[in-house]
Amino acid sequence: MTDALLSGLLAGYGIAVPVGAISVLIVTLASRVSLARGMAAALGVATADGLYALLALIGGATLAPLLEPAAGALELAAAAVLVLLAAHGLRATLRTHRADRDPAGPPPPAPASPWRTYASLLGLTLLNPLTVVYFGALVLGGRTGPGSPGPGSLGPGLVFVLAAFAASASWQALLATGGALLRRLLTGPRGRLLTGLTGNLVVLALALRLALRH
Repeated sequence: MTDALLSGLLAGYGIAVPVGAISVLIVTLASRVSLARGMAAALGVATADGLYALLALIGGATLAPLLEPAAGALELAAAAVLVLLAAHGLRATLRTHRADRDPAGPPPPAPASPWRTYASLLGLTLLNPLTVVYFGALVLGGRTGPGSPGPGSLGPGLVFVLAAFAASASWQALLATGGALLRRLLTGPRGRLLTGLTGNLVVLALALRLALRH
């Protein structure tokens, strides 16, 4: 059990820590909207990582080869969604900045509910087939150590999945907290404009880089 716990934690941090568009999006949501939205996004990402860890445990050897041919199409779909999210975020940032400068003007757009934010980030993260390939290699390729859980070990397998989810959730929550702290430091209209433009432009750049790889 201890080996499965440590393996799950290492696997969860291994997939969560590398900074990408999703990480930047979480920080931007927390800094631009609220900590609650950032935490909802963090939980959505961690849920997807946990689901992929479970799928890899159950049938990673079968799923990974099936997903590999569709990896390119799924990555392009993820890039398209990220571009839309970045464009929406930039539009909301500019509208909010105009509302800050002109209180008599139209109100800024209402932020999405935490549940909608959670569902959006869950769906976006599930578009990444490399996650299940990653977990499949760890679980079934023996890269997590001699005590790695396999398809036939239910107890250690569940510990592995829960530990991977917990590791991912803790890292994403740390990103959201950092974004919320940034929001407190940059409380003025110019600070909010800077964080909104920077975060969404970085997401847009990462999405375009993902799309141009194909």
